[in-house]
Amino acid sequence: MCRWIFIGFLIIMVLAAGSAAGAYYYYNQMLEPVDPEATETYEVVDIPSGSNTGTIAGILYEEGLIHNELVFRIYVYHHNLGQDFIAGQYELSPSMSIEQLVDKIRSGAVYAETIWFTIPEGYTVTDIAARLEEKGLAEKDSFLDFAAEPPADLIEAFPFLQEAGDPDIDYQLEGYLFPDTYEVYSDADWRDIVELMLRRTERVIIEEYRQRMEEKDLSFHEIMTIASLIEKEARVDHERAIISGVIYNRLAIDQLLQIDATIQYILGETREFLTYEDLEVESPYNTYQNAGLPPGPIAAPGEASIKAALYPEDTDYYYYNYKYDDSGEHFFSHTYEEHMENVRRAEENLD
Repeated sequence: MCRWIFIGFLIIMVLAAGSAAGAYYYYNQMLEPVDPEATETYEVVDIPSGSNTGTIAGILYEEGLIHNELVFRIYVYHHNLGQDFIAGQYELSPSMSIEQLVDKIRSGAVYAETIWFTIPEGYTVTDIAARLEEKGLAEKDSFLDFAAEPPADLIEAFPFLQEAGDPDIDYQLEGYLFPDTYEVYSDADWRDIVELMLRRTERVIIEEYRQRMEEKDLSFHEIMTIASLIEKEARVDHERAIISGVIYNRLAIDQLLQIDATIQYILGETREFLTYEDLEVESPYNTYQNAGLPPGPIAAPGEASIKAALYPEDTDYYYYNYKYDDSGEHFFSHTYEEHMENVRRAEENLD
């Protein structure tokens, strides 16, 4: 009789051990992600203020982010994490384990909607203001007022802006808001956006470029001004350095730059053809009337144009004019006579 009692006890012990092992295995399985492959699938989940562990477990289960509510609650209780959750919206994925979900909700790294916007090369401050207003990130007129006279603390933070303090300059930030694609929070302050773009400009101007400015005995402001002229005049990359060379050649002999883009900047619009009346507009930016560089940049140059301004092609060209064909290229010439012949050729292409 005792033998059978002993055997029965052993059977009960084995079954209990098996059940415990099975329960442990099940528990660990329930801690794993619902869908490990869904690494690019996210849902914005709202955790209301005052939510307890049971409430959060229910929300996550309803959203398909956990296998089992009870397992979630046991995990939180076992690790004594019940008081550490922070209310808010979180971007969560079914590829996250319970441990990862808990860590995310405890971190307070709440989801915030972002907005992407692109500032193309050659945009003026006015263009940038319009783009930010279109994206709901700034009010155009307020932005332009800020760009015309940025506060002292901003200039102190970015010392290269001090060179743009000429009273003839329309917008002190013109040319310094680097053209690129940016991602910002939807509630971002546009002053923070300005600082973001200025930091991008700061990073682009590497030490090699600064040393090159010293070699050419030109200031940051002068290089950015030349780069902006190149940006607005060049239509194909391989001509940037050539156009830069033409600008330097004219500056070297005090020849008027006569760059159409400066007239278009004054007029506030891009015209394919300028009239003689346009060329007589009174402005310090008019390179048909004033020798040397304009007071400051006329647009935001990209890095390719900045590099062309620093490394102009050594050429004997003093003139260029658009070909008016499908190439996007210019005719380049050494003398005025050659230039006028190229103008005639361009007119034939135009016809």
